[in-house]
Amino acid sequence: MKIDLNLLPVFIAVAEEHSFSKAAARLGVTRSAVSQGIRRLEDAFGTMLVMRTTRSVNLTEAGERLHKSLSLPVAGIEAAFDDMASDDMPRGLLRIAVTSIAEEFLSGPLIASFAAANPAVTLDIVVTDEEFDIVAAGYDAGVRLGEVIEKDMIAIPLTGKQREMVVASPSYLSGNGIPVHPHELMHHRCIGWRPAPDVAPYRWPFEENGKAFDLAIEPQITTNDLRLMLRLALAGGGITLATQETFRPYIEGGQLVSLLDDFLPHFPGFYLYFPQRRNIAPKLRALIDHVREWRQQSA
Repeated sequence: MKIDLNLLPVFIAVAEEHSFSKAAARLGVTRSAVSQGIRRLEDAFGTMLVMRTTRSVNLTEAGERLHKSLSLPVAGIEAAFDDMASDDMPRGLLRIAVTSIAEEFLSGPLIASFAAANPAVTLDIVVTDEEFDIVAAGYDAGVRLGEVIEKDMIAIPLTGKQREMVVASPSYLSGNGIPVHPHELMHHRCIGWRPAPDVAPYRWPFEENGKAFDLAIEPQITTNDLRLMLRLALAGGGITLATQETFRPYIEGGQLVSLLDDFLPHFPGFYLYFPQRRNIAPKLRALIDHVREWRQQSA
């Protein structure tokens, strides 16, 4: 295959500097020239070599292979070029950072069916509620609520609009009464959530007469574990809040009771997000296609 070898020093500089600006300074060219050179190289190979956002630059798995191959003799480099250009099978390690409340993604069937359809892809799924730059941390993609995804990311819908629910067990309500307005929660035992020990508990969002407001609930119990919140609510430990998919089977089974429904608004759902649309690695493209097909079947 025909590759402009003048682009290889540009790629090496980006790989070693982890920055387009620093690579440009090292080569004595403009940042735009570096960006265009990397894009031309990716177009030639038909795959993404560099994951970049406005905040960070890292090599993809294909980029790492190319960088390693450039230390080989010339014949080995040419063979590596041909191998990369022809390798369109989903394979390799796919790292995904997923928020703990993305029930649709974490419930099991979506991931299991993707793994069955793509046996050469190894999945590394980290469940975390911390907000960070997935590219700088070495992830291929993430799953989050649409409202907290950075503007320079590409996002595809995983779910439709979502709604949080306030719930408690029948045993708790029989002994403590049923709140009819969100402000009455101050007089109840509540189970709260926060993503980390140094962060204030999550404020519970409500809506009344078309106006949104939130309450700083003072929970008696606070945790970063959604499943503990669920278990405590089922055990009569108090009132808690999470997405509707978390509670739906327990409400339908009569183990939990939905409260304050008239005050709970809908909000943007969950999205699979990733940097850049061009030359997406086959393993990530396979996941994107799988998510789209899954959503169509679930609609």
